[in-house]
Amino acid sequence: MSGETTAEDETTDEVVVRRSEAGWQVGGEETADLTSAMVLADLLAVDVGAPAQPPKPVTEEDEAARLAVTVTQLEHALTARVRVEQAIGVLAERHRLRPRQAFDLLRKVARSGGRRVIEVSETVVDSASNPLLPLPEELARKQPAPPKRGRSPRHARPA
Repeated sequence: MSGETTAEDETTDEVVVRRSEAGWQVGGEETADLTSAMVLADLLAVDVGAPAQPPKPVTEEDEAARLAVTVTQLEHALTARVRVEQAIGVLAERHRLRPRQAFDLLRKVARSGGRRVIEVSETVVDSASNPLLPLPEELARKQPAPPKRGRSPRHARPA
């Protein structure tokens, strides 16, 4: 061998990857699915320009920060849930509704006003604890029309 390369010696970077009955076939070799998946992930990462590096190990500080965020989110969700349940109770009592009907009413009013259910719920709960704050107009109990003045039909004079 003289050290010269011929056109026959040059190889291309193209590799054929296909699925066979025995597993994945990369080039002419049969490989296990896990190995193939790792190879394909590396090839895809190179194609999209992402570095083909293993993920950075998670430190205890990273994990603690992630858990702190999760706890904060859960506390917020629990507070919001309690507020919504309180509003459902207020509406159920004031309108003599079942809890599901009260929630549906709360949700309907929130949607029609482009507001979040928690915002409407806070207004409802605040109106229950402060008599100076009325319920939102959409949720206020409809007052019956005052009776007409005059004689009742049974006391009316014949014409």
